[in-house]
Amino acid sequence: MVVGENKPRPRRGTERDRVVYVYLRCGNTSRRRFGEWYRSHSHTTIAAEYESQEHSNDSQDVNIIMDTDIKAYFVAVHGGAGFHELSEAADTRVKQALRLACKYSLERLSADCCAIDAVDKAISTLEDDPCLNAGYGSNLTLDGTVECDASIMDGRSEDFGAVGAVSGVKNPIKAAHAVLQHSRVQDALGRIPPLSLAGGGAALFAHHKNLECVPPESLICPRTKQEWEMWKSQLELAEKLSRDHATTEDKDKFRRIQDTVGAVAWDTNGGMAAGVSSGGLLLKVPGRIGEAAVYGAGCWASERKVDDVQGVACSVSGSGEYIVRMMLAKTVADAVLSSPEDDVHDSLQRILNEFHDTCRSRGETSPSAGILLLVKEVNDDRVTPRLWCAFTTHSMAVGYASSLHPKPKAMILRRPTPRDDNRARSIYITTLPLTG
Repeated sequence: MVVGENKPRPRRGTERDRVVYVYLRCGNTSRRRFGEWYRSHSHTTIAAEYESQEHSNDSQDVNIIMDTDIKAYFVAVHGGAGFHELSEAADTRVKQALRLACKYSLERLSADCCAIDAVDKAISTLEDDPCLNAGYGSNLTLDGTVECDASIMDGRSEDFGAVGAVSGVKNPIKAAHAVLQHSRVQDALGRIPPLSLAGGGAALFAHHKNLECVPPESLICPRTKQEWEMWKSQLELAEKLSRDHATTEDKDKFRRIQDTVGAVAWDTNGGMAAGVSSGGLLLKVPGRIGEAAVYGAGCWASERKVDDVQGVACSVSGSGEYIVRMMLAKTVADAVLSSPEDDVHDSLQRILNEFHDTCRSRGETSPSAGILLLVKEVNDDRVTPRLWCAFTTHSMAVGYASSLHPKPKAMILRRPTPRDDNRARSIYITTLPLTG
């Protein structure tokens, strides 16, 4: 995959239409696909430069170069990093959920909504799907209840809002967004507004903001109820016999039922935002708050310009307690913003290696983290969006769409080979072409 090559820009046309410069390094099939797209977007002047290669193929990278005044927009979502079973039916359900989230979010962006509204829409759509661990599909606590975490961040203002261990709110991400919006309203007494709210206070706040509140038990879906019953009985049996009763295989299977959903977006004005939502760990202690509700851990967005990097939006999934210790989302964003001379791939590799070592040092045998990262690079009047995905787990589910290619794509990225040596570091990093 070719990433970040500096190629000559195509010559400007004489038309005064908005111009998008697109550099595609691809094979004949992709050229035909681009031609079809070009003809369907004749209202926009497109300049394209193609470079033929003897061994070219359609999987190579797509590098978009745009004028800074172009009204392009992008959204990417994830369904969590963890273990996705090798089942066509299961894959289809997850990918359908991701595509739908991209579709609805892109519709908001096309109506000139800001990035944070698009992130809200994408994640609330994922929260409504029972196949994902957020909202209606949330894992259950030790007591068999639903308690959700969510957070959202605006890159332009760096405003942040979160809710933790909240029950009875249909879409926790909307409650987190409401906390963020509340922080922008001047208080009559000058009180400092909260960054996050938890438990009953968060639920009451959502009610006062006229968000949709539901009976807590209505968020329990059949799948999660069945999983809770099975693993609760396993836990009780293991505690009755001995704490070491559960086999390594059982523990591995249990760890597979953990994931988080999230989204990143870029609006028509170049604004960026990120968000994350989770039902948390299965059989978690009631009141536990994971990375999805912690500032700097589950999501981060910033549009501070440092050299050629003008903005980042990051959404994270994985083992919450370890992600919180590293403030993983902020750590990734800061690395990209503060060290633009470093390759993003190298930064992700270094940070996930550190995450891996931190987990190992505390006795964690299966470090779990997934990162979805949208980077905005600016060089003179050229703007380049790049989407990255990195994870330490068996797989990660992602989807994306853009104004340049509005048909959403979704996939479950899996390791090329299984991790046979559990002691070894195992990190998967890739870029995703936002236009195809």
